Amino acid sequence: MPENIRLDAAALKVLAHPLRSRILSALRLHGPATATELADRLNTNSGATSYHLRKLESVGLVEDTDEGEGKRRVWKAASAYHSWQASDFEGDEDAETSLGWLTRDYVRTAADHMQQWFDVEHTWSPAWRDAIGVSDDVLLLTPAETRALHDEINALIARYKRTPSDDPDARRISVWQLMHPVDMDQP
Repeated sequence: MPENIRLDAAALKVLAHPLRSRILSALRLHGPATATELADRLNTNSGATSYHLRKLESVGLVEDTDEGEGKRRVWKAASAYHSWQASDFEGDEDAETSLGWLTRDYVRTAADHMQQWFDVEHTWSPAWRDAIGVSDDVLLLTPAETRALHDEINALIARYKRTPSDDPDARRISVWQLMHPVDMDQP
C-alpha cells in the first residue's frame, strides 16, 4: 500500500461526501472490511455503503482485497493517507467547493475527536494525560517558511511511523496538523 495518494480533482470531488469520507476513515482506522461491516460501524445500510465504496474505488482511494467469497467483497484503503495542494484546484469551481467542504469536515472531525478525548481523559493514567494535549503558538512566517515548517512536521511524524510496538503501554495516537493565518483580513 502506498503511504500517500495525492488527490486530483476527480478524487477530491468523490471524497467530498459525508459517507465516503467516513468510509475511507473507517478503513484506515480499523482495517479491511465488507460493506456490511462498514454499514454496521457507520450506522447506515450496506446498499449505500456498497455504492459509495465503488465510487471511492473508481478514483483509486479504496480497493478490493480479493479476500472475499462470492459477492462478499472485502475492501481496504488504497493508501495510509492522502494529500493535496490547494493550488491544484484553482479555477475549478467544483473542486474548490469540494475542497472547502472536505477541509471543514476534517476540522469538525478533529474537534469531535478531541472532545471525545476530553470526556474520557480522566480515566487514563497521568503519564498519558501529560503526554497528550493541546497547545498553540503564533509564528511570523513567509509562505516558504510555512511550507518548510509543514514539511518538517511531516518528516518528524514519519520518523515515528513504524511497525506495531510490542510494548503494552503503546497506543495509536492521532496527530492532526492545522495551520491558519491569524490576521485573516490581510491576504
